[in-house]
Amino acid sequence: MVPQLAGDSTSRFTAATPTDLNGPVPAPLTLDASQLHAAIAEIISAIRHRHPNREHLCFIGIANGGLELNRRIAAGVDPKVPTGELDTSFYRDDIGRNPIPKESRPTIIPFDVTGKTVILVDDVVHSGRTLNAALNELFDHGRPAAVELAVLIDRGGRKLPFAPDYCGIRLETTDQQNVQVRLDPHFDSRDGVTLTSATA
Repeated sequence: MVPQLAGDSTSRFTAATPTDLNGPVPAPLTLDASQLHAAIAEIISAIRHRHPNREHLCFIGIANGGLELNRRIAAGVDPKVPTGELDTSFYRDDIGRNPIPKESRPTIIPFDVTGKTVILVDDVVHSGRTLNAALNELFDHGRPAAVELAVLIDRGGRKLPFAPDYCGIRLETTDQQNVQVRLDPHFDSRDGVTLTSATA
């Protein structure tokens, strides 16, 4: 299966896999900066189209992978829209099996989310457990009017019934594969995605 821009069934990435493959994308696979930038631009366009009136809109990036993506999307949609960041470490349902990482950072939401349309932003959605934790924490901060999800990569494999409202790239992967997203905050020419086997 060839990776594709999620919003356009005719769009195909030239750097990917043969078109006659069925099922999960084989590793290794690399997507370059231009492909990621096209996907981010598509997300921005879709949000701007759905929300012409952005008075009650806000963006919240899910740490750590969603923070740089959140910054870029918010700037592209409307720099005046408030932004925040959310760390789900203490809200995950697998916290007993997975210790809180040392790089965890505090949640920063410098505005009241009550009554707002919150767009949660993350780089990759997989099982849905991170999103579930994000929603639990978000509602501890207030009661939004609506919550939407924007992701750069949907890699499938959902364990909970969540689907992104905005998605740049869809990849069908297996649990034995790793998806690594690199969004460089200083040099976007270094952006990229790599798909590898977990045993590699």
